[in-house]
Amino acid sequence: MNSLKTVLAVGAFALFSVAVTAGAADKCVECHTKISPGQVKDWSVSRHAEEGVSCDACHGDAHSSKEDYLKAVLPSEQVCQECHEEQFEQFSHGKHNFGWTSMNAIPATHLAPDELMEGGGGCGGCHNMGIKTEAQKKEQREKGYRYQNNSCDECHTRHTFSKKEALDPKACQQCHMGYDHPQWEMWSSSKHGTRYLAQQAGNLPEGAAAPKCQDCHMKDGSHNNRTAWGFLGVRLPLPEDPQWKADQITILNALAVLNPETGEPGPVYGAVAAVDLARLDKESFDKERNKMISICSECHSEAYAKERLDLGDSMFPKLDRMMADGIETVAALYKDGLITKPADYPFNYPFLLTFMETGGAEGRKDFNKLSYIDQVLLQMYMKHRMRAYQGFFHVNPDYAYWYGYAEMTKDLGEIKELAKTMRATHK
Repeated sequence: MNSLKTVLAVGAFALFSVAVTAGAADKCVECHTKISPGQVKDWSVSRHAEEGVSCDACHGDAHSSKEDYLKAVLPSEQVCQECHEEQFEQFSHGKHNFGWTSMNAIPATHLAPDELMEGGGGCGGCHNMGIKTEAQKKEQREKGYRYQNNSCDECHTRHTFSKKEALDPKACQQCHMGYDHPQWEMWSSSKHGTRYLAQQAGNLPEGAAAPKCQDCHMKDGSHNNRTAWGFLGVRLPLPEDPQWKADQITILNALAVLNPETGEPGPVYGAVAAVDLARLDKESFDKERNKMISICSECHSEAYAKERLDLGDSMFPKLDRMMADGIETVAALYKDGLITKPADYPFNYPFLLTFMETGGAEGRKDFNKLSYIDQVLLQMYMKHRMRAYQGFFHVNPDYAYWYGYAEMTKDLGEIKELAKTMRATHK
C-alpha cells in the first residue's frame, strides 16, 4: 500500500514539476491542478510549455485567487498575434474572420434564443470566429458571455493549442457538418476522404495522394481561406444566359440582396459585401477558381480539374431554375394576400434569411403564425440546394443527387401542392 502511495506521489510530483519547469508560475499550476486539472495537463504538453510561455503571458497577472477570477484576461486574437503575426494577418483577411459579423447580420440570429447565438450554444458556438471590436467585447462581457473572445482556439483548442490538431480534418468537422454545410459528411464519404481515412488506418501507402480539408482550403497552412462560389451560391456579375440570370435575380430578391420591387440593391446587399459572403466581381471569382485549379492540378491534370469544376458550375442553372420556381410560387401567395407580410420583413416577398422563423418577430411570439410553405422554401434553399452544389464540388455523388437535387425536386412538388391547397381553401 505504501509503495502504491509512493508511486502516485512521485507521478503527481513529476506532472507538477514538468508544468513548473516549463515556465508557468508556481501558484497558477498549484491552484489549477486542483480546480481545473485538464487545463494544466493540456498546457504542460503544449509547445507553449516547451517554449516557456507561462500562464500570465496570455492571462495577465491580476488574478491570484478564486475570489478575483474575473480579473483573469481571456485572450483575444491580438494576444496570439504578438507571437503569430503572419497567421493573424492571414486570418484577418479570410472568411473565418467574418463568422461573427455574418451571424449577426442575418435576421434569424435576432429571432432565436440568445443562448444559441451570443451564448454559443448554437450558431454562436462556431460563428464565434471573427476579430471583435472593443465595443463588441464589452457588450459580450456585460451580457455575461466571457468565453466568445478568441477565434484561434476554435481549431487549436486550448490549452494545448496544437498545430497538429488543427491540421486534422476533425478540427473542421466541429463546424462544417450538419444541416446547411455538411462538408465533413461529403468529404469523409468521398473518394478523397476515404483515401485519407484508409491511409490513416495503414491501408494506403504513406506517399499516396489522400487530400484532407486543409490541403485544398488552407494550402500550405494559410489562414486566409475562401471559395469561388461562396456560402450563398450567388455571384456578380449576373450570368449572360437570360433564364439563369432571371433565376439568380429571384434568389437575390428572396435574400433581400436585391429589392424585388425596384431591382436596386436591397438591405442585405451591404452586409453580403462587408462579410465577403459572395464574389461580387468576375476578378474575385476567377482568383479563387484559379487557385483551386492550381491545387487540384497537384494530383490531376489541369484539363481534368477545369472540366470537373466547370461541370459543377453547369449544375447551378438547373438548381436555380427549381429554386426560383419555388420562390415565385410563394411570392405569388404574398402578392395575392394569402400570406400576410410579417412586420419585420423588408418586402412583401419571401425572406429566406429568417430561416425557420418564417413569421418574423411576430411569429416568435405566436408559433401559429409561422408560414409552413416558407419553411419548405427555406429548406429547399438552405439545406438541399446547398447540398446539391457542395456535394458536386466535394466529389460526393450521393449528396449531389439524393440529398441535394432529388430533395429539391421533392420540395418544389410540396410547395406547388401547398400553394394549390392554400388557394383552394382561402376565404
